[in-house]
Amino acid sequence: MMQAVIFDMDGTLIDSEPMWKEAEKQVFSSVGVEVTDEHSSKTASMTTREVTEFWYNLFPWLDKSLDQVESEVVDHVAKLISVEGTPMGGVKEILEFFHNKKFKIGLSTNAPSRLIPVVLEKLNIAHYFHATSSSEHEIKGKPDPAVYLSIAKKLNVEPSKCIAFEDSISGVISANKANMKTVVVPPILEFADEKYEMSYIKLRRLSEFSDVHLAKIANNTQ
Repeated sequence: MMQAVIFDMDGTLIDSEPMWKEAEKQVFSSVGVEVTDEHSSKTASMTTREVTEFWYNLFPWLDKSLDQVESEVVDHVAKLISVEGTPMGGVKEILEFFHNKKFKIGLSTNAPSRLIPVVLEKLNIAHYFHATSSSEHEIKGKPDPAVYLSIAKKLNVEPSKCIAFEDSISGVISANKANMKTVVVPPILEFADEKYEMSYIKLRRLSEFSDVHLAKIANNTQ
């Protein structure tokens, strides 16, 4: 019997990937980094600290610490989210679906923890969540399973009784390693990419998830 559902944040609940790109481009460019699309595509699923280290290793800067630059990026993203943030399709519907079924609801993200309330308040969905976790407080971010194991512990539910919703492969790997059943909603342009087959269920939008999918997951759980 499944008891909890856990959502990734960026790209799953909120359409924030363009905001991260914009913030990173602005902040890293200001310290002399040549931000290219080619390199940016490699950083999409990293933690903010990993992204900062990635660019520093390519274009070391002198005037600011890594902590300062990382903090500037997060501040910029927070500002963009609070002004422009919009939910991914079907967010309210999927949260209502699981709320009505008395599931515990959690959030598990590679983003810094101070962005979590910014997103939840902007989307007006904070009241649905029983617990949240950020890989900022783990030794490693996704694809390591630590942040998913932490949220299961906070929710007091066995990982095998949790469903994880993700939009990225690193997130799917993270939840799979934590022994959770994964549902992926990939970026539309990548929907047909075979790599997403490693997720238990693949959907075009969150609100497609139904009792049929829940039964499929339940029947496959020992």
